[in-house]
Amino acid sequence: MTFATIAFSSYQDSVSEVLDAVGAKKILSEQSSILIKPNLINASPFPVTTPVECCEAAVRYIKACSDADIVIGEGCGDPSYETDDIFRILGYKDMAKRHDVQLADLNDIPLRKLKDESRSALPEIYLPEIAFTHFIISVPVLKAHSLATITGTLKNMMGLLPPKHYSNGNGVWKKALFHKHLHQAITDLNTYRTPDLSLMDASVGLADYHLGGRECSPPAGKLIAGFNPLEVDREAATLLGIDWKTVPHLSEG
Repeated sequence: MTFATIAFSSYQDSVSEVLDAVGAKKILSEQSSILIKPNLINASPFPVTTPVECCEAAVRYIKACSDADIVIGEGCGDPSYETDDIFRILGYKDMAKRHDVQLADLNDIPLRKLKDESRSALPEIYLPEIAFTHFIISVPVLKAHSLATITGTLKNMMGLLPPKHYSNGNGVWKKALFHKHLHQAITDLNTYRTPDLSLMDASVGLADYHLGGRECSPPAGKLIAGFNPLEVDREAATLLGIDWKTVPHLSEG
């Protein structure tokens, strides 16, 4: 099965259930290096950011079926914080220590430059080298977005972009330049590197805005997992009551 949606009960039970439903155990058992990429755009708690409990359940699941080295990596977008601050505030440092996994600031890490002149928004791109040496598990949260309509597992890859190449230099958002032609930029980014596996926390959901505002009522109450990120995000859009065919970066492909 390429993706699955299950009712959420607890992170410990539901993460295992949804990953089992897509046959993740076998794939993960074959990996030597895994990068878990949550959505930690700023220091706000869940449901703005990925809860540490969700990633902790994913770490436990991986360790139960794989000897892979595990890295949790993010590059925050908030100019008021460094990624290390976000890791500390949201409990990722303590969790990483408990499970002996590494944390990586993707904003400050060796890069690889790639080019594809056929990409209209990103004919060249800088991405962390770790994105090409590790199996990537994207772990976003279910949220509407003020510019992209929905921010899901595809847009979560934006955290890989280094601020020294994608900030506009005025101290606003560290990835500000990426937001020009945003839908096409999301599509282009994911042609260079897209998640190998996605695990979306759709247990609550933000109905209107990606940095706060109204929560889904009732809560969406789901977890989604899958190997095809486009399918995962289309399912997420449906949970938000959005027709994915109206979202440019989801209607292509």
